Amino acid sequence: MDSLEKQLICPICLEMFTKPVVILPCQHNLCRKCANDIFQSSNPYLPTRGGTVSSGGRFRCPSCRHEVVLDRHGVYGLQRNLLVENIIDMYKQEYISRPSPEQKVDQPMCEVHEDEKINIYCLTCGVPTCSMCKVFGAHKDCEVAPLNSIYQTQKTELSDRIAMMVGNNDRIQGIISQLEETCRSIEENGRRQKSKVCEKFDHLYAILEDKKREMNGKVNAEQEEKLNYIRGLTRKYGDHLESMTKIMETGIQTLEEPEMAVFIQNTKPLLQKIAEASNNSHLERVERGYENMDHYSVSFKREGRALSNIEFARDDDEEEEDEEEVAVNVDGRAGQTASGEVDSLNEALPPLLPPQPLSTRRPATSS
Repeated sequence: MDSLEKQLICPICLEMFTKPVVILPCQHNLCRKCANDIFQSSNPYLPTRGGTVSSGGRFRCPSCRHEVVLDRHGVYGLQRNLLVENIIDMYKQEYISRPSPEQKVDQPMCEVHEDEKINIYCLTCGVPTCSMCKVFGAHKDCEVAPLNSIYQTQKTELSDRIAMMVGNNDRIQGIISQLEETCRSIEENGRRQKSKVCEKFDHLYAILEDKKREMNGKVNAEQEEKLNYIRGLTRKYGDHLESMTKIMETGIQTLEEPEMAVFIQNTKPLLQKIAEASNNSHLERVERGYENMDHYSVSFKREGRALSNIEFARDDDEEEEDEEEVAVNVDGRAGQTASGEVDSLNEALPPLLPPQPLSTRRPATSS
């Protein structure tokens, strides 16, 4: 019978179940009053009516921590366990009908009056004592109360505190779950924002690479144009030198002619050719500094300052963007494009210093 009695003990009040006994979805049992107490402690902000919670809510079973969800009837919507109630009735009848064996209860004795049992409670000193201490002893001027009434009061208080702790534990567990979910959200949001930052910087790198190719193309184009022109001019001067060399060789051969008539006859056209060859006016000359390419110099001081000032966007910056909302302000100057300033990071790099037209840089003809 002792093992049966242990099965009929409520895990909240630690007493035998009192009617009505409710059965939870996890098949554990509770006194309805205890179930109502633990439910109220788990849901302190739900409206109550007559001291009982009548609206839906949830709490956890004190035995297995299974979550119990209630409908709008609250605890009164839980099914009664009539089998357990019948077993309790049968147990009580059997316990009352049989002769109770003599039980030796180890009741504590008074330390001052060794023959007296502790049967009262001193409210003033807050300690259990005996009747003799109240009449003749140290507690004769103190206020006392029956020990059983204090026992019941403290037992009820302890049960209530245990139920409250169960509810507090449930709330703390909920907070822990929320904090863990918040950690997961922070990690996911951090990964997403870092991906956006990398995407924006990759876009900036692509703009710089495109602009570098464009600017190098301009330099290469003029370089090739100048080289082609100088090479062509070199060929012209080479052809002219070769022609003069041939005329000079002809003149040397003419000087060796012994016949005066033949010499005079050959000299006249030769002198005319030498005069024509000595005239370099038809050959172009390269201006001083024609080989210089300094007009393609680039300054990135302004862009460098803008890059140094790159920072994350503020809320008012996002409202000014025409594109999709982003977490990174590649403008670097808090979105000042609306005020007429240059968007240094999204716009193309500044153009090179304009070169002079090639027509003004062509070599002058010699006079």
